[in-house]
Amino acid sequence: MFDEVNISFTKGNCYGVIGANGAGKSTFLKILSGEIEPNKGTVDITPGERMATLNQNHFAFDDITVLNTVLMGHSKMWQVMKEKDEIYAKEDFTEEDGIRAGELEGEFGEMGGYTAESDAATLLNELGVPDEVHQTLMKDINGAQKVRVLLAQALFGNPDILILDEPTNNLDVVTISWLENFLAEYENIVIVVSHDRHFLDTVCTHVADVDRQKIKVYTGNYTFWYESSQLAARQQGDKNKKMEEKRKDLMDFIARFSANASKSKQATSRKKALEKLVIEDITPSNRKYPGIIFKQLREVGNQILNVEKLSASIDGRVLFNNASFTVNKGDKIAIVADDQLAITAFFEIINGKKQADGGKYEWGTTVSKAYLPNDNSEFFTTNLNLMDWLRQYVPPHVTDVDEPFLRGFLGKMLFAGDEIMKKTTVLSGGEKVRCMVSRMMLQDPNVVILDEPTNHLDLESIQAFNESMTNFTGIVLISSHDHTFLQTVANRIIELTPNGVNDKLMTFDEFLEEKQSKKLKVA
Repeated sequence: MFDEVNISFTKGNCYGVIGANGAGKSTFLKILSGEIEPNKGTVDITPGERMATLNQNHFAFDDITVLNTVLMGHSKMWQVMKEKDEIYAKEDFTEEDGIRAGELEGEFGEMGGYTAESDAATLLNELGVPDEVHQTLMKDINGAQKVRVLLAQALFGNPDILILDEPTNNLDVVTISWLENFLAEYENIVIVVSHDRHFLDTVCTHVADVDRQKIKVYTGNYTFWYESSQLAARQQGDKNKKMEEKRKDLMDFIARFSANASKSKQATSRKKALEKLVIEDITPSNRKYPGIIFKQLREVGNQILNVEKLSASIDGRVLFNNASFTVNKGDKIAIVADDQLAITAFFEIINGKKQADGGKYEWGTTVSKAYLPNDNSEFFTTNLNLMDWLRQYVPPHVTDVDEPFLRGFLGKMLFAGDEIMKKTTVLSGGEKVRCMVSRMMLQDPNVVILDEPTNHLDLESIQAFNESMTNFTGIVLISSHDHTFLQTVANRIIELTPNGVNDKLMTFDEFLEEKQSKKLKVA
């Protein structure tokens, strides 16, 4: 996976580790943390510094209380606590025990042990884990709470080196925002893997790019890395442009990014790093991006979708009720809800996959839909190769379907050469989504419906999908945990609730700000 990788990580910086699925990002973090040994080479840490990692095993602490699980994040302090308690529990307490206990008390105090429990409790509360569950065993809390407890465990005690693998998974928008602010103020080393571009942009001062068995560190956040590498690639292809002009373009680009920095200490750190950047450090990326291009067979008419008093429930629990709205020309709508099941149920209903409890919906006669469901398992039950799989979904209006035609659609989604003969039963989650996108592009739709489109995709596919939907001139209905996707694509937000819909003509960020201000007023 890696060969002759030499990197130094510096205090005060946050490094976002990026790379295609399977490139070795998580393996790299495991080598850094000592979970696995490299074949050769060393990982050196400054003596006396402490490293903490986000534990991926949600069952590792099942028989431990929530509060103690967090305290165990500072392993040295935890060992001192245990030894100290064992000495004090002795019936035959000796003078030697007293001396040792005194030494341990000194160590305990230096590590902040006397405020440890209250510090851990505060951290849990800020991550949305209330006091009443702090003494509960880990096996007795739900999965969403476990994620937060394990995150608190990693953050606890201000570690010198903090390693986080996908820390935003299963977190809500409020908790992600809290974590972004926490890391923006963090003064030690942070090394993070994430597919959340908004998160990477907010917290990262540097990007560590895992590509072609090498890892190269670049100054700037994810968007800076992406846009600068794209600019460098364009400049490389422009043979007529003089070197001085290219250099000026790059300097203007750096200045613009420096001026737009916007997050307290982290912004200042990022701004300083960009100002020190050597122009020659900006190089084209070797990455391959899918070609996601949706063409409309015909433009959609005035009547698109009318939803009237639609409702749905599951096991007696109301998912949404009395949902009424009309989709208009030019709409790119983010469908949001506190319960993800409500969104999936809504999409399944309007695509004829599920019956509503009540109400009705009607599509216009000019509408041609392409739907990406949250669960695509029903599409991959046969053992076909990719070519034959895609052939099943060629619509009636498409003629002259030969191998080059199908190869073209699969090739756009990075299935090259003999890969098109791969059987659908051995595909990874990301490969299945890319197949589904090939199928959607075949439809030439004027309405695209996306339920969590970024699930299982790498950053390159997410970026390409995002840009495709931004440029698409038809109608988009989308649900996503990807903040950047919703912010850059949606021009209207519809929130499904058990009491109707909250329908806003605004961006996703404006919607979140409005919700937050309402919460503060209520509080």
